[in-house]
Amino acid sequence: MTSSLGAVRLFFAAALVVAAAAPPSAQVGKSQGVADINTMTTGDVAALPGLTPAIASALVAKRPFNSITELNAFLLSQGLTQEQAAAVYGKAFVHINLNTATADEIMLVPGAGRRMAREFPEYRPWKTYAQFDREIGKYVGPEATARLAQYTFIPMNANAATDADLLTVPGATQAWVDKVKKGRPYKTAADLEKVAGKAQARFFVIE
Repeated sequence: MTSSLGAVRLFFAAALVVAAAAPPSAQVGKSQGVADINTMTTGDVAALPGLTPAIASALVAKRPFNSITELNAFLLSQGLTQEQAAAVYGKAFVHINLNTATADEIMLVPGAGRRMAREFPEYRPWKTYAQFDREIGKYVGPEATARLAQYTFIPMNANAATDADLLTVPGATQAWVDKVKKGRPYKTAADLEKVAGKAQARFFVIE
């Protein structure tokens, strides 16, 4: 009995060592209903609050947007107020990079406010969403943390990301995942964009 217990302890100790040594998983926050505006259909864009058919057409023609501040500037240039733009962000967004997002970008995340403009940078570098859940959850609880996460991403390694991680990229299909993996190894961002697409390439780093 004692030897069996010792074996079990050794097994779990080994498992913990392996887990600690495993490379961190990095991906895109799970959507709770908010879509990526760069991959939405034209019809879905046209249905966003406050968008006229003309604005929706101009928006689609201008894609991809590289940041939420870029999208915000576009919407304001089309005559929307900041309040109307905020209503759009409750439905569609340009994900922010947790490790590089500016305060201006973070402040456009619905529900983030000045507090998260401080807290998001405080815990950099972000490596996993388990880390995000733990650190941000201390301030706002699990439900609000999950709502915030859907507006964010942690860049994943284009040359090592798993199928599961790749499938979190907005608009990803298994065929796209296979295409990205077949193109490895990537040496430049331009090489990655040719295979993954400009809108999707922003979710990666090349290592």
